[in-house]
Amino acid sequence: MKKCTIIINPTSGKGFDTKNLVRFENILHDYDYEARIVLTLYKRHAEKIIRELSDDIDLVISVGGDGTFFEVMNGNLKREHQLILAHLPVGTTNDIGHMYGLSNSLFDNLKLILEGEIKDVDIGVINNQAFTYVASYGKFMDIPYKTPQELKKRLGYIAYILEGIKKIFKHTPKHEITFTIDGVKHKGKYTFIIISNANRIAGIDNFYSDIKLDDSMFEVMLCSLHKKRDILKAILTLKTSDISYVSGIELYKAHEMEITFKDKDKPWCIDGEEFDSKTNRYLIKLKSGVKMMIPKKNIDKLFIKQ
Repeated sequence: MKKCTIIINPTSGKGFDTKNLVRFENILHDYDYEARIVLTLYKRHAEKIIRELSDDIDLVISVGGDGTFFEVMNGNLKREHQLILAHLPVGTTNDIGHMYGLSNSLFDNLKLILEGEIKDVDIGVINNQAFTYVASYGKFMDIPYKTPQELKKRLGYIAYILEGIKKIFKHTPKHEITFTIDGVKHKGKYTFIIISNANRIAGIDNFYSDIKLDDSMFEVMLCSLHKKRDILKAILTLKTSDISYVSGIELYKAHEMEITFKDKDKPWCIDGEEFDSKTNRYLIKLKSGVKMMIPKKNIDKLFIKQ
């Protein structure tokens, strides 16, 4: 039998019912996997767990939110021999899982993964810290890690919306930055920055119209809007149509980007987690060829190489 390690964050989203563990093992056994299940006990524990796994593991499945998968991905990339990954979403927003075509049924999702295909995926890296789908800075971007966990457990995604409404009425600072995209220099003042390799961000589907996870490119959005009505208009546009038509939004595709802040007053948010490397200068690159087991449902939409 093949070997599978399942890394579960029992506190993600509304919590994981440990009564499901036996059913997990049974499903994996049906697909010819010997299962070993490990529960995380503290922040960044998932990263430690995968770094210490033996090289003969055939598949590692993270079960949790986007932040859990962020930890598993970073631990894997620090290994000399990288393992094949998959992700089962049980968090609050679950952008990655929805992008891959997974539903809210935990056990159906597990079967979809085990019946999927191994694909080479591009992963972003900011100052040597990997992010699986998004790195962001500025207003609203700290909502994922600032929203109280108890509130997320009770209200789910609504908790993020409530936090966002509170921030709408607060001052929106602009940050002066210089940035270079694939060798071309730019300069401006922006309220927030989003760097991503995903078509779903912050619970918003089709954030970009055409995303490929193996094109060696990431997407960059810079927003200079600061008036409340303009920000609200942009958010509503994201929900209904193409953001590229909104004045005050700049969009780029890049292989590599460097950003220097004149001032910086808060950490970045990467995959929903707080990230602060105590510097005003950031280098963003891609690591291509990271192997993941992907459900077949959206492969034709998300990958160039079939």
